Amino acid sequence: MSEIKVNSIKGVGASTAALTINNTDGTATANLTNRQNRNVIINGDFQIAQRSTSSNNLNYGSVDRWTCQQGGVDENCTQAQVDVAEGTSPYGLGFRKAWKITNGNQTSGAGAADYIEIYQYIEGHNMANCGWDYKNSNSKMTLSFWIKSSVAQKFAGFLYTTLANGTSVGYMYDYSIDNGGSNLTADTWTKVTHTFAGNSNLNITDGPNYGLGFGIYVFQGTNYTTSRSPSEAWQTWSTSNKVPDMTSTWYTTNNATLEITGVQLEVSDHATSFQHRSIAEELSLCERYYAKYVNQSVGYGSGNGYARATMLFRNRMRAAPSRTVTSTNVGNFNSSSSNVDSVMVTWQDLSGTTTGEFTIELNSEL
Repeated sequence: MSEIKVNSIKGVGASTAALTINNTDGTATANLTNRQNRNVIINGDFQIAQRSTSSNNLNYGSVDRWTCQQGGVDENCTQAQVDVAEGTSPYGLGFRKAWKITNGNQTSGAGAADYIEIYQYIEGHNMANCGWDYKNSNSKMTLSFWIKSSVAQKFAGFLYTTLANGTSVGYMYDYSIDNGGSNLTADTWTKVTHTFAGNSNLNITDGPNYGLGFGIYVFQGTNYTTSRSPSEAWQTWSTSNKVPDMTSTWYTTNNATLEITGVQLEVSDHATSFQHRSIAEELSLCERYYAKYVNQSVGYGSGNGYARATMLFRNRMRAAPSRTVTSTNVGNFNSSSSNVDSVMVTWQDLSGTTTGEFTIELNSEL
């Protein structure tokens, strides 16, 4: 028989973080947080990079589900999936990949309108059904991750939700990413954990659209900041007061780098061990938002040289995706249409003895 050890619990109605005694019949309920599917972040260990392992494109360019946004920069950042070095703390916990942001050469300095931000946007379905009573100030979520900067400084962490109509940002929450209140130590992996509570003003719609945003502000110019301490509380969204004033050291250092791995967001008042998923499971989750199908085929041409094929997706997508089709063989792409489960492609300039081949990228990101 398994034994549960509980410290300092007495009488009906008593509770600890691990156990609650029912007020009526005295039955005990274990309060377990180390459960399957507890991490609402997808690709938090950066195993999956369907688009590319390295890119200097804005927005989604390398690792799945993560976007790098920037404005006012003189040179774009590079985003890349990189290896975690053997012998480091994250490596010892089973992390083999990280996401690395490398700053460009910002020759004009830190402008008031300049910014670099990295995000994951979490679907409303996932947030509304994860077990967080988000309007209840007694219901907690905990965020944890490993981070490493080539420059010793603090960064701003950020969460936000939409208004009731789901069309614009409503409430935000900022906190400091640091090393126990001090600057991060340069070139050293640091574990960051932060616990936050629900708030009666929050809105999360149970649907396939935006639910919650988690971000790290690598740099924000003074157009977006004020001279204050981190709020550590939910507050009304303000474009000009998103976070406290930030040092520009990282931003003005050529080729400065920032790496993160092991990102977990869970319903709990403390951080539990990271939920490692298999590559197959993580890829399946990622393909709800982006999928790439290589060397697909369209059948023999008809009398007028046209052919059409319907391709079923491996996983249902969040919404009907946008499509990028690249020809890899004879004939030419004509058109396509899609829904959440399939895409139909029409090809032209085929003979009765040739088939068209193509690669298709499907994008249904938030």
